[in-house]
This record gives sequence, C-alpha cells and structure tokens, in this order.
Amino acid sequence: MKIQLKQLFILAVSGAMLSACATSGPLALASDVELTTLNELPANPAAVSYQIRPLESLEIRVFGAETLSGTYFADEQGRINFPLIGAVETDGLTPSGVETVIESRLRGEYVLQPQVTVRPTKLPELTISVGGEVKKPGTLLSSNSQTLLRAVYNAGGLSDYAKSEEVLISRTVGGQKYIGAYNLKAIERGNYADPVIYPNDIISVGDSPSKRFLQAVLAYIPLLSTTAIMIDRVGR
Repeated sequence: MKIQLKQLFILAVSGAMLSACATSGPLALASDVELTTLNELPANPAAVSYQIRPLESLEIRVFGAETLSGTYFADEQGRINFPLIGAVETDGLTPSGVETVIESRLRGEYVLQPQVTVRPTKLPELTISVGGEVKKPGTLLSSNSQTLLRAVYNAGGLSDYAKSEEVLISRTVGGQKYIGAYNLKAIERGNYADPVIYPNDIISVGDSPSKRFLQAVLAYIPLLSTTAIMIDRVGR
C-alpha cells in the first residue's frame, strides 16, 4: 500500500503500542502528522558517512607521485586547488568520493594508474541527543550509544517521573522526518529488539503525570490522621 508522505510521520512499532499511543496526550497527532504502517524506523546510513565541508583541511596522498601529495584546504565553496587538474569540488562528498574525482582527472594524462587517499585532518564527533525524563539529558557520542537502551543508560537512566512506554526516537532520512514510539520496559524484557540509534537521532522520554500526582499526594499523607486511599480510574 502506497502512503502519501507529509511533513512529519509518527511510527507505531507494534499493535499494542499503537493502541497505547491512541489515548496518550503527548503522542496526539497534529494536522500535519500521519501514522504509517511501517514496523520500524528507516535506517540512516548516510548519517554515518562523513561528508566534507567548506574550510576543511585534507591530507591527500598520490602514490607514485609524491610531489602531488600534501595538505590542501577547501575554500568557502568547498573547492580545493589541486596541482595539474585545478579546482576540485569537495563540498558534500565523502573522502572516497574525492579520491575518485582526483583519480579520474589524473588518470592517463598525468598519472598512468593513480591511487589517491583523502583523509580529513580532524574528524568531527558524531552525536545524538537525549532529553525528557532522563537523569542526565544532553548530547552523547553516538559511538557509545548505538542502541536505544544504551543511549538511555548513558543518559543516567529514567528519572522518577519517566513514562517508559512513551519513548520517542526522531530521525530524518532523505529529508523526511520520522518519529518512532517505543516501550522501554518491553525492550528490557526482550519483547522486541533494542532499536539501532544513528548519529543525529533525538531521543525523548515522556513524563508520567500520575507519578507526579502520586508524589504530591504522598507529601500530605503524614499530615492526615486517617488512611489515604486513592483510586486512579483513568489509568494515567
């Protein structure tokens, strides 16, 4: 079944999760949100691939033509000026992509069988963001938080008010934004797989109003002379 894409998607991971989301305030669907029939978030391998940006410094080696090797700096438009072949566009290319461009332009006329390596002099750290009801919200290295459970644990675990069945992963793939809803306790029990986390993912843990309400009531119990009995009929 083909689904028309809108600006934003929310993704239900399982049938049980779908019914839970339907009654949950934080996951209510806005007018530009559409529920999909996907059972997992799309992978985002592009987030792992390093892309060269303007003003970067590149170490370029040409085997068999060492006079061409050296450190080259990309200008504001992402171009480098390479000997013999002139301007080379690097902006948005991976290092291997720049290698291919230089090899193809050197081949035959300047170097018989050029072998080129391109390495940025400083690789940026790839990160994810974890927010909401965790003990240490903030930015984490994606290399240390490759699954949802690991990311939440690295953020200090759930806070006292966390709603473990409302954990969201926001991911942009090919210009399209997706949001996956997960039950963290179900993952811990092994009910379904611990989802893979990619660089630039945003994880948000929901808040449990019933836990906050309970704590507020319990704060007054020592002042009462009789037993306090509470019935939560709405199952918040």
